[in-house]
Amino acid sequence: MNKIRSIEQIIAPSAPHLVGTDFSVHTIFPDAWEMHRERMSPFFLLDYGSKAASAPVESPRRVGVYPHQGLETVTIAYHGKVALHTGAAHPEVIEKGELQWLTAEGDILHKKYYEAEAEKAGGEFQMVQLCVQLPLNYKKHVSKHQSIRPEEPGQVILPDGKGALEIIAGNFNQSPGQRRPFSPIEIYNARLKKGAKVHFSFPENYNTGFMIIEGAVTVNEQTATANHFVLLANDGTDIYMEATKETIVLILSGEPMQSPIEPYGPYVINSKQEIVDAYDDWNNGTFGYVRE
Repeated sequence: MNKIRSIEQIIAPSAPHLVGTDFSVHTIFPDAWEMHRERMSPFFLLDYGSKAASAPVESPRRVGVYPHQGLETVTIAYHGKVALHTGAAHPEVIEKGELQWLTAEGDILHKKYYEAEAEKAGGEFQMVQLCVQLPLNYKKHVSKHQSIRPEEPGQVILPDGKGALEIIAGNFNQSPGQRRPFSPIEIYNARLKKGAKVHFSFPENYNTGFMIIEGAVTVNEQTATANHFVLLANDGTDIYMEATKETIVLILSGEPMQSPIEPYGPYVINSKQEIVDAYDDWNNGTFGYVRE
């Protein structure tokens, strides 16, 4: 018989900090006080840029060139436009409703910046960057990236037109996501109207959390509002969510990885020596070249 999960904690956003010249983000996890780095494994990091109005500027704000190895980054745009450059001839631009999935199995250089025309116009900006640990046997392979447009993820329409689930990765009620991950994970965007009800059931050992992007919901009868993270305990399988206003929720659930991790800066590898080797590769030019 299935058992309802309890709420371990509802986490308010940490104080924002700047990444690059002016990407203001809240690091939801890992957090030294609220969640250690393995609590949401295989998800390693969640940086959340809460909705904010951006004044027009002439020079795009950016995060300069930096390396990745041993992880996947998922950048989801809720408002605004961001350009992501991994060495292709032209940067990819994602905007509201789109995402980019970057797999850094081997060495890859990456940079991101606000899209130039959107910067000149100003407007709202709201994004998530999620980092997912790669299994040990997939590290050091060829890196790649994929942009996913709004019409591409699998979609489940809720009864009575009360909203929809966008299946980014995993499978919900036999509807598969666009992305086939390297380990068992579920990533959905739930876009809900007031009164919408959704039932989720994940294996008890899966680490599971809900990021409330907009609006408010009850999760197993506890209320959570925008910009808060609901961490579910690993003591059951079933989760019942109801929107109390128009709402967007990012759903994360995944089987924790058993391999050791040694994160340092932009790397999520498995030993300190591999970290040293990765920095040597970067300094020696093995990662390639991306113009600043």
